[in-house]
Amino acid sequence: MEMPKPTEVHHKLKLLVGNWVGEEKINPSPWEEKGGTAIGRVHNRAALEGFAVVQDYEQERGGAVNFRGHAIFTWFEPEKCYALHWFDSFGATPNVMKGNFEQNVLTLTSAGSYGHSKAVFDFSKDGQYRYQMDVSQDGKDWYTFMEGTYERKG
Repeated sequence: MEMPKPTEVHHKLKLLVGNWVGEEKINPSPWEEKGGTAIGRVHNRAALEGFAVVQDYEQERGGAVNFRGHAIFTWFEPEKCYALHWFDSFGATPNVMKGNFEQNVLTLTSAGSYGHSKAVFDFSKDGQYRYQMDVSQDGKDWYTFMEGTYERKG
């Protein structure tokens, strides 16, 4: 039996692969009273013979790592969309976000017990990506929780 091979939709995930470092701006919110800036470090690697990308993320503020996350990006064939499975050091219920690429911009959304969220990964510029996380309690009134610009390192 011949093993399946990644298709064009899986190859699109290669945009994420690499080591990335960037400055983040966190806006005041119920989870972050004061807001502020941070350094984000992202390590994305291809996994499972090219069918997925695994991410390890850490955020540094005041010279110390204060937050970590782990994600798995895949193509979800039944819904013809990408899925991001997110786990983090807050210990909250794992989150699943779904969406698609439009050119080199991946937009993923979710709705759950913590409200609604939208993550945008913009790979329009070579060697860099912009990230923005918008949140909403009701899915109608949105605000930007966090944004960052990351440069490819190494």
